[in-house]
Amino acid sequence: MLIKNISSSACLSLLLLCTACAGIDGDHPAQAPASSSIASLRFIGEQRIPLDYPFKGSIVGGLSGIDYDPRTNSWVMESDDRSEVNPARFYSARLDYDSEGFHAVDLIGVTYFRQADGSLYPGVADFPQRGARRDGEVPDIESIRFDPQDGSIWYSSEGYRKLGMGPFVRQASRDGAYLASLPLAPMFQITTQQELGPRDNLSFEGLSFSPDGSYLWVGMEAPLYQDGPLASVQSGAMARVTKYTRSGQLLGQYAYPLDAIPVAPAGKYADNGVSEILAINDHQLLMLERAGVQNSQGVFKFYIRIYEMDVSEASDISGIASLQGAAYQPAKKHLILNLNESNLPYVDNLEGIAWGPRLANGHDSLVLVSDNNFNATQVTQLLAFEVMPKQAH
Repeated sequence: MLIKNISSSACLSLLLLCTACAGIDGDHPAQAPASSSIASLRFIGEQRIPLDYPFKGSIVGGLSGIDYDPRTNSWVMESDDRSEVNPARFYSARLDYDSEGFHAVDLIGVTYFRQADGSLYPGVADFPQRGARRDGEVPDIESIRFDPQDGSIWYSSEGYRKLGMGPFVRQASRDGAYLASLPLAPMFQITTQQELGPRDNLSFEGLSFSPDGSYLWVGMEAPLYQDGPLASVQSGAMARVTKYTRSGQLLGQYAYPLDAIPVAPAGKYADNGVSEILAINDHQLLMLERAGVQNSQGVFKFYIRIYEMDVSEASDISGIASLQGAAYQPAKKHLILNLNESNLPYVDNLEGIAWGPRLANGHDSLVLVSDNNFNATQVTQLLAFEVMPKQAH
């Protein structure tokens, strides 16, 4: 299925940057960036997938994670559908873009995630009451990554606290079959009897391998209960970002300082948190911060920023049970791009970010995808960017 020119945008020049003409160069496949120096991002273009688009027996929507495989020059995008519209799944795709524009999205397959027993993930409807069924977990899959070492797929779920189901990180084969689960620190276990551990729908939102695949990062969307209140209009909050070996050994954990909610809501709800992470090197990550603010009609406006997080001088907080009142040094953050101030035609609920192929001029590319929540007031958009490196002195 070829989605072409659903929504096309001319190459906008962010921050008045100029670049030479470049196309995707197959001689430079890369999932990790060529350089750790990111000066800014230049917008290449946009494509959209229509609301409730039918594809091979499924409905496309809720795309909250994306990644690129340089081995096959293909992409995957997972849906955070809690097996309510269709069972938990990911889509395979090819993206056609170069420095002149984003030309098409070609969906080529849908794959369903499997549990350890080979069954599909169940939905909430399969659990009419707590404890009624214990042969599966309701998923809320928020991130997906190709394994740089063996090409398998890793994914993270926020779990379902109301049913006592905790977050998890799992490895799957390319056909969605279960391979393994990543052992997690006890602090991420669900305790329904009291407010401890991850909040519902605010846990493992981000996942990223190191460039060589030797370890991976797991990012919380918002604070653990014991780490303090959520971000508000008045103040930010702290979200934990954890570094694991491939076998689950905890190598370090750092506090990422979330922004305050940028504007007061006219409706009932507003939030701000980490919607995805992306490793640059062994101590820097790109952090996708997403705030959603309701208006008086209940429609959300989204505020999206891309920060560079640096943990090289941050405290390891893995041994700190609660960040409230504790002494520690949070990670440093540096704003790369505020998408709401970048002359983009529209900014939706962007939840996925991934390195793409290098362009012909050697610059890295980035692609973002939005989660439309299967909602008619939102869109599924894919945005492509060129990474502009810092100039050598």
